[in-house]
Amino acid sequence: MGLSGQYEASSSEWVRNQVELYERTNGAEGNEIMGLPVIIVTNRGAKSGMIRKTPLMRVEHEGNYVAVASKGGAADHPVWYFNLLANPVCELRDGATLSDRRARLLEGDERSEWWQRAVAAFPNYADYQRNTEREIPLFILEPIG
Repeated sequence: MGLSGQYEASSSEWVRNQVELYERTNGAEGNEIMGLPVIIVTNRGAKSGMIRKTPLMRVEHEGNYVAVASKGGAADHPVWYFNLLANPVCELRDGATLSDRRARLLEGDERSEWWQRAVAAFPNYADYQRNTEREIPLFILEPIG
């Protein structure tokens, strides 16, 4: 289980610290952002090939998860968006539970349904969408195997 290769920690100190705390405690600590639950998504860098880890808001329904590429409503996509497009196989950590997943970009009605779930899980997503001209991408992270 899991991706193999060399891990390169984020250049963002808060991301590095949160991932380290989350993994060291099996999700008992470092498991929230703004008081809401998070997951850790591990993927392979599109350009570097390095292993990357990102804390994302937890949006789950019936065992499926969605990764919301909001970047806080910025005009451009987060780097991990491009990583998942290029290398859709990823690992998801929800607390102490690890699972291998395949990311698939959502469109149409399926995206609309998951967007509603995302906003219900983290209401700030609605503000983020209003603050950018791009449609915020959603990836469903489906179990492999």
